[in-house]
Amino acid sequence: MAMAMVRSALLRTSMRGGGSRLSVPPKRNFASSSHHDDAYETAKWEKITYAGIATCTVLAFYNLSKGHPHHEPPPPYPYLHIRNKEFPWGPDGLFEAKHH
Repeated sequence: MAMAMVRSALLRTSMRGGGSRLSVPPKRNFASSSHHDDAYETAKWEKITYAGIATCTVLAFYNLSKGHPHHEPPPPYPYLHIRNKEFPWGPDGLFEAKHH
């Protein structure tokens, strides 16, 4: 079917007398590139990205450099460390300081 359309188009152009001149289809423009320069847009978003990275870095340094409150440790209630059975690694907890 496509070949029949091409043949009929060639036949029409030859009958019009423009057989030596082939009509070139117009270039298809996409909506996103019709008004903007791609290099300009790329450069703009690259600058925005670098500014965002710098801003986030400065805010992170500021937040991490501020002091934070240290709360008093809770009182050592005896019911918080109830052990009815010895652990396989000894009487103390695995990550606690040894009291020997």
